[in-house]
Amino acid sequence: MKLIIIAVGNKMPSWVTEAFTDYQKRFPPEMKLVLEEIAPVKRNGKNSDEKAKEQEAKMILEALPKKAYIIALDERGKQFTSLELGDKVGFWQNLGMDVVLIIGGPNGLTDEVRNKANELWSLSKLTLPHPLVRVFLAETIYRGWSIYANLPYHRA
Repeated sequence: MKLIIIAVGNKMPSWVTEAFTDYQKRFPPEMKLVLEEIAPVKRNGKNSDEKAKEQEAKMILEALPKKAYIIALDERGKQFTSLELGDKVGFWQNLGMDVVLIIGGPNGLTDEVRNKANELWSLSKLTLPHPLVRVFLAETIYRGWSIYANLPYHRA
């Protein structure tokens, strides 16, 4: 199984790449963490935010595997405790397909992308900086996996 993070954004600071890679290496071979970046669309002029969001949505939808369980990160989504996420990771592993997590651009996701998702997930009620979301997501999923696998990483 692969956990595929599709993220709008590129040119991350080196600390983001280093931290993400550190967590990426911790995952077991049967649960590979993969990052697919989509370059953000430049915003310029009137209504450019909405147009850019639509173009990014098109690229996100094109990047989705044909068969996958899709989770869109969205402020309207459900929030999980670490222990609940441990159960969620077990659910993902038993699906028999890849799991895709979508991180939208600075203006979020379109309704089309949200509707394509099997579920919406909110990482926090706080607004998180885009680079930090990647690291936070990798660590959070790793923590969920370690709980599911009964490893000592998580200390309640």
